[in-house]
Amino acid sequence: MRNATRRRSGENYSVVILRFGATSGTSSIEAVITLATAEFEELVSEALDTIPVELTSMIENCVIVVEDHPPPGQPGLLGLYEGIPLTERGEYYSAVLPDKITIYRHPTLAICDTIEDVIEEVHITVVHEIAHHFGIDDARLHALGYA
Repeated sequence: MRNATRRRSGENYSVVILRFGATSGTSSIEAVITLATAEFEELVSEALDTIPVELTSMIENCVIVVEDHPPPGQPGLLGLYEGIPLTERGEYYSAVLPDKITIYRHPTLAICDTIEDVIEEVHITVVHEIAHHFGIDDARLHALGYA
């Protein structure tokens, strides 16, 4: 699971939108990158292509999907791994649904100021969630810079 941290850098490709608070009537201005679903999916695919074939060839029974929004109550979630890590699969692992890695488009776009930020954030999130498939926990991912 990977949560959002606001990114800022370089030239700004964002549009400005006005958001109104649901209960308080307050408003806030937030910069958001706009990117079509197909373009975002292509970034996820490109991030997968950067992972060495020695590792991707070991990914077993796992699907990677893009969704616009995370589950209710988790608005800052960028990605989520759901499944049984390879390190926990034993001899009785069979006839199970595939593991699922979900990359969330809107939260990722919301924390980025440039398209370069989006590319970097998608790459980090994809690697982070695939690492969970291999049984690497968040503490180790933080130490490696994939937090």
